[in-house]
Amino acid sequence: MKTYKPYTKSRRHFSTTTFKGKLTAQEPYKPLTAGRKRHVGRSNGRISVRHKGGGHKRLFRDIDFSYQKRVPARVETVEYDPNRSGFIGLLLYRDGERRYALLPQSVKAGDAIETTESAPVSPGNRLPLKGIPIGAFVYNVELKPGQGGKMGRAAGANIEVLARDVGYVDLKMPSSEVRKVLETCWATVGQVSNEEHHLVKIGKAGRSRWMGVRPTVRGSAMNPVDHPYGGGEGRSGRGLRRAKTLWGKPAGKGQKTRRPKKYSNYLIVSRRKVGKRKKS
Repeated sequence: MKTYKPYTKSRRHFSTTTFKGKLTAQEPYKPLTAGRKRHVGRSNGRISVRHKGGGHKRLFRDIDFSYQKRVPARVETVEYDPNRSGFIGLLLYRDGERRYALLPQSVKAGDAIETTESAPVSPGNRLPLKGIPIGAFVYNVELKPGQGGKMGRAAGANIEVLARDVGYVDLKMPSSEVRKVLETCWATVGQVSNEEHHLVKIGKAGRSRWMGVRPTVRGSAMNPVDHPYGGGEGRSGRGLRRAKTLWGKPAGKGQKTRRPKKYSNYLIVSRRKVGKRKKS
């Protein structure tokens, strides 16, 4: 981590991830980039997700999460992507094609990567879950075969292979939830790069605005018409036994928010631990 001299009050608590010695390219590979309009939480002009807007312009990198190309590749560069927390790498395939992929820890420029059913179980290689031994860590895991990686894509994320039974593999998520996934789904071996990301301290409100995060107003500071916590004389507590969202739905503090009839409930082996006493 990189810290700074406190020449301003906010700079005292300001920290960033050290990229020196990790990244090998300053500019992205142009054929795999594109401009893209960010909808910043709006749907047909109406706010559907609050606290989004503004922020620095970002160039979109076309990341291959499915690895459908079954040709050996070599990591050509390690790059920063403003659209995600982990580092990405430019893969040069044996047939000359280049694609971007999410890189794991310990993989650097010049390393070889394989995507086959019989690939060695080493960081960066991708293979079906049925070929990965119990106890191994994976990321970029598919929910359905051929769909492309959906789970475990944030910086430092890893999913542990716990057990294998009757066509399914039990996976322990970063949230501590244990769920079943078909053993024919593919996953990449290793842990997502940039593991220090969770230690970053934003330091000041302006830095949040650079990232496209707008201010959040406390519910207890609003009027009763605007939030369930609103109203009261002076500084008042929420006045409710259980936490609620702006729309009156349960929120945080160990409350269950998953739909009782969600289609994938039968795949959940053990529910995630929540609240202050959460244990990994």
